[in-house]
Amino acid sequence: MVFEIEKITKKSDIYKLMSQTIIPRPIAWIVTEDEGIVNIAPFSYFTGLSSEPACVMVAIGHKSDGTPKDTLLNLRKHKKCTICMVEEGDLEAMHLSSKQLPHDKSESEMFHIAVDTLYDAYPPMITSTPVAYFCELNQEIDLQGGTTVPVILNIKRIYLRDDIITDKEKMTISFDPVARIGKSYAFLGEEIDPPAIP
Repeated sequence: MVFEIEKITKKSDIYKLMSQTIIPRPIAWIVTEDEGIVNIAPFSYFTGLSSEPACVMVAIGHKSDGTPKDTLLNLRKHKKCTICMVEEGDLEAMHLSSKQLPHDKSESEMFHIAVDTLYDAYPPMITSTPVAYFCELNQEIDLQGGTTVPVILNIKRIYLRDDIITDKEKMTISFDPVARIGKSYAFLGEEIDPPAIP
């Protein structure tokens, strides 16, 4: 069966087709801040874009009323965010933080998600995260009428929790991330070494 995008009348069907076939997708648990209010929200249209320069891309949607999500508003205003990777123990808290709240309400306070300020120049990171990227806004991408706004973020600092570094010399890292598959979440489970190339 072949689906022609231009012939799909129900736009949510396009999301269902993509989100269930581009798998697994990592989750960017993004922390922004405005006027002392800490905003935390997860995004699964997220990927590494380049290591030189170090940058990632996250597609940010809109609220149910069509206005920009707080993450996008805060990025536009302050140009900075902290992206935290989600480990298995934070699955419930991460999912709760996807709930739409008023701009002046903090997911950190509402859902008891502890945060720590590592650098005063950036929003705090989630205390339990194994990995955090301290990022600055590079640019928005105009999808010409799209319902999401992809943003490119330059990574300026990377935090690694000490226990996930298994070999400091080789910079080998191991942790238990949560991924998104369609509307569900998944743990990655067993890692498989690539076969040798002759």
